[in-house]
Amino acid sequence: MTKIRSTTVLAIVHNGTVAIGADGQATMGNYVAKSNVKKIRKLQDGGIVTGFAGSTADAFTLLERFDEKLNSYGGNMKRAAIELAKDWRTDRYLRKLEAMLITADKNELLVVSGTGDVLEPDNQIAAIGSGAMYAQSAAYALKKHASHMSAEEIVRESLNIAADICIYTNHNLVVETIS
Repeated sequence: MTKIRSTTVLAIVHNGTVAIGADGQATMGNYVAKSNVKKIRKLQDGGIVTGFAGSTADAFTLLERFDEKLNSYGGNMKRAAIELAKDWRTDRYLRKLEAMLITADKNELLVVSGTGDVLEPDNQIAAIGSGAMYAQSAAYALKKHASHMSAEEIVRESLNIAADICIYTNHNLVVETIS
């Protein structure tokens, strides 16, 4: 899988709620270009939430294509993700895009990459970006040992832990939920 050094996106299904969040930092080389980028988008009238990591322009291109696929397949998230991954892998233009997506509806999470992968993560936790492993580890621990926390609280706390460790992740968080 591609190593994206630019952000952290985390999604979790917990106690019947899906939460997905991301930090707001955008870097260009060695400096912070912007600190409050919104990397979470609601699609299909809020029924699907998507987060992206990687080049912002590339991610917006993918989000636009994903939304088109959703419309083509009647809002079927899994089918749209698979068709996007196929196009991403075979299309000369799309193949060069450097981004990854997490997409979620009320039932499932998917990670979509440019290598043609559409992954359903274990334990209903998905993370992408430079701080992914920090946030994912924190989310695993919190989901297992802090069951009283909501999905949104777990995502926020896990992203804050990642931001404390990863220089490409900040504390300006956006978190969306679907119940």
